[in-house]
Amino acid sequence: MDKVYSNIDEAIADIQDGAMIAIPGFFACGVPRALLQAIIRKGTRDLTLTCGCGPLLGAADELRTLVKNSQLKKVIDSYGLFRSASKGMQDPFEQAVRTGKIEFEVYPMGTMAEKYRAGGAGIPAFYTPTGVGSVVEEGLVTNIEANRTPKETRIINGQKYVLEYALRPDYAFVHAHTGDREGNLRYAKTARNFNHVMAAAARVTIAEVENLVGVGELDGNDVHTPGVYVHRMIKVPRPKFAITID
Repeated sequence: MDKVYSNIDEAIADIQDGAMIAIPGFFACGVPRALLQAIIRKGTRDLTLTCGCGPLLGAADELRTLVKNSQLKKVIDSYGLFRSASKGMQDPFEQAVRTGKIEFEVYPMGTMAEKYRAGGAGIPAFYTPTGVGSVVEEGLVTNIEANRTPKETRIINGQKYVLEYALRPDYAFVHAHTGDREGNLRYAKTARNFNHVMAAAARVTIAEVENLVGVGELDGNDVHTPGVYVHRMIKVPRPKFAITID
């Protein structure tokens, strides 16, 4: 089945207001900027973006535009995204978070990775020792006070754990170095990061790929995300900025 769209705006046409979209990336590495730009053009509002580790810092222009357009309702990440405090100023996103216009939830990076992995594996929740005895256990992971709820805990084999829930985004935007027309994807080095677990966790995965090859040209041993997890694809130019770290 050919999953390639000729128009990126058509590939995201069904994304409605209030959708949850997974955005992979480790800062600038592996961030699907072309798809972010497309959702900006579409004007979809009340979005919840679930992230990996600061991908929106690697797409700072897109983040500022999403905030300016009032398209964001909530961001979930493992990195604070705030880099202006030392300069005595706040950028638009930080201002929106501090004033409560955008909800911001932050979790340990490993917990975020497991939330996606569990979602892709059909596991609704899991216990982890990460966060025990910290603000995570206390439920202080969000800037919205009304949404702060202490985590459920359990003692297992003498050790305390907190309960975390899997993430199942409505959509995942992923960026791949190479893909075939059936959706099999290969990422480049560090640009893989959260892409593969988000692709498995999402209900609909849309991939932007730098290099499009024929079916069978990718060795099965080199496929990072099987095509069964990918629903739509779009060919994009290679980014002008660094998207991998060797």
